Amino acid sequence: MFDLDPAASELARLLAGVPDDRLDAPTPCIEWSLGDLLLHIDGFTATFTANARKEPTPPWPVALSDGWRESMPRRLAELAAAWREETAWHGRVSAGGIEMSADDNALVALEELVVHGWDLARATGRPLRVDDASLSGVERFQEVFGELIASGRGPYGPAVPVAHGASRLDRLVGRAGREPAWVAISR
Repeated sequence: MFDLDPAASELARLLAGVPDDRLDAPTPCIEWSLGDLLLHIDGFTATFTANARKEPTPPWPVALSDGWRESMPRRLAELAAAWREETAWHGRVSAGGIEMSADDNALVALEELVVHGWDLARATGRPLRVDDASLSGVERFQEVFGELIASGRGPYGPAVPVAHGASRLDRLVGRAGREPAWVAISR
């Protein structure tokens, strides 16, 4: 078991700084605007909370709700709280159409929080703070799902080479197909 709260809280902090007039801005996820990224965060938050509680997966959202600034941070806190329950870590669940152990599902949830937290931080020009335990969890995710990722069927694009001596976070996002030096272009 590990704590998803540091990564979830950091993502909630970053949500508070999203400018209303920038939802169409680019993100490191080339095919997604900032609004698309927020919609994805909203969807995975609901899915991983339901998985922790062993509830049916709710429908994926098709649009940001009017109250997303209040509801998304609250749901991120609920996600972290749901994974503090011992029962969350038992059994089998599904994420992205792949059945897996609850332990592995928690790794996927942590990876989504950290990598998409990085995406959001970069898209809004703000720093991301990631604790060592969360970085270790994403490294573990990349080990557990390495074969799937390498096959091209996983959640990542091709790995991006990173500079020698790059930070742990830069190495992780490079393996996730992100360019660590990506910066938002101001309009």
